[in-house]
Amino acid sequence: MKRLLSIELQKIWMNKASRILTLTYFILLSFIALIASIKFDIGFFKLDLAEMGIFNFPFIWHFNTYVAAWLKFFLAIVIVSMMANEYSYGTLKQNLIDGMSKKEFIISKFLTVLLFAIVSTLFVFIMSLILGYSFSSYTETSIVFSDLEYLVAFFVKLVGFFSFCLFLGILVKRSAFALGFLLVWSIIEGIATGILTFKIFPNSNTADSITQFFPLGSMSNLIIEPFTRLSVIKNIGTQIGVENIKDYNVHFSTILIVLAWSFLFMLFSYRLLKKRDL
Repeated sequence: MKRLLSIELQKIWMNKASRILTLTYFILLSFIALIASIKFDIGFFKLDLAEMGIFNFPFIWHFNTYVAAWLKFFLAIVIVSMMANEYSYGTLKQNLIDGMSKKEFIISKFLTVLLFAIVSTLFVFIMSLILGYSFSSYTETSIVFSDLEYLVAFFVKLVGFFSFCLFLGILVKRSAFALGFLLVWSIIEGIATGILTFKIFPNSNTADSITQFFPLGSMSNLIIEPFTRLSVIKNIGTQIGVENIKDYNVHFSTILIVLAWSFLFMLFSYRLLKKRDL
């Protein structure tokens, strides 16, 4: 396992574009801290995000994991490019010639996916602790370490998304086309969701019951947007007569769906690679 992972990390680090994208991803993650400095004071309108409580424990776990999840596309490019380079530079064929089996090849890629997800989750965890203890009004241990399921959801979301990107990289072989396919797939899911929600099942929850099994849809359901949880937003909604009925919890069933897709994507990747003549 260690040998397979070291080979993959060496490939990524030796590639200048992948190295820059990976570093950019973690640098941008740290920029979440700059949100605390966002302040507006225009006449009667005043906005201070830190004062609104976005860094209060335990809300910070929800907020930071949601924001950080949007940056996953940087590592998605790295993963897709990593697979495309295997074909472009012939390293895949060379690895197989050197004695690596196709199963070991897929395992090495999945280990890389797991490592990216683990390091990202640890990074967000440490950064959230620092920001929380710096700005939170509540620092009791029982409060600080509650709602940590958002970190679990963040980890699972990254594993699922990166596994999907890896599959697309193997399927399409070219990074640009693979990323284009990812965009097209997200549009297809969006259109299908709209049709099911507003045309076929407009007055029931049937559409949600179906779309929760969509690959990208299930990943999106892991961490629901946190902004409407803020008291200031709730007060505005109450004043204009809008009732917030969202369920912000992380559900075990959703985690299982994403893990199932992760397993299927890796299985599809292996089957595709096994049948393909290299």
